[in-house]
Amino acid sequence: MAERKARVERNTLETQITVEIDLDGTGKATFDTGVPFLEHMMDQIARHGLVDLNIVCKGDLHIDDHHTVEDIGITLGQAFKQAVGDKKGIRRYGHAYVPLDEALSRVVMDLSGRPGLLMDVPYTRAVVGGFDVDLFGEFFQGFVNHSMVTLHIDNLKGKNTHHQIETVFKAFGRALRMAIEMDERMAGITPSTKGSL
Repeated sequence: MAERKARVERNTLETQITVEIDLDGTGKATFDTGVPFLEHMMDQIARHGLVDLNIVCKGDLHIDDHHTVEDIGITLGQAFKQAVGDKKGIRRYGHAYVPLDEALSRVVMDLSGRPGLLMDVPYTRAVVGGFDVDLFGEFFQGFVNHSMVTLHIDNLKGKNTHHQIETVFKAFGRALRMAIEMDERMAGITPSTKGSL
């Protein structure tokens, strides 16, 4: 099997980002973004998705976190799309329910080749540890737009906002792991009746 790795650099006047991803990793991750809460959540993707991530970003944090968070989502999406390749032999669909104490989230994804985000997370607070939780919508929108993934995210229960968000990211990692997994019964086959994704 070919290596499913990618390295993408994205430089704008607002952010300079490098993302390295290995879809067949062991969950190792290193981050240098200046946004600790986002790094904590991306670590959930790596550990639960068993993908290796290395993300470095220098952004205009003196303004706010918005450009950094959104642009990391964009660059991660670009790297993911490159690493997953032609998608032959993968499961394509992934889903996961993940609890954390009182919180429960569900993530369902389709590596469809069509970007789409439906996200319903009724945060109980607007800010966690100084982080504006609305920016997670920007992160996932950037990811789906550039990975060409259809993504449904639902927080079904939760009172603690940190728990709500963490269950989303853990479920995202688990769903991603399922979707990119190689299916020996689909070896060499594109999982679509159209013949392409």
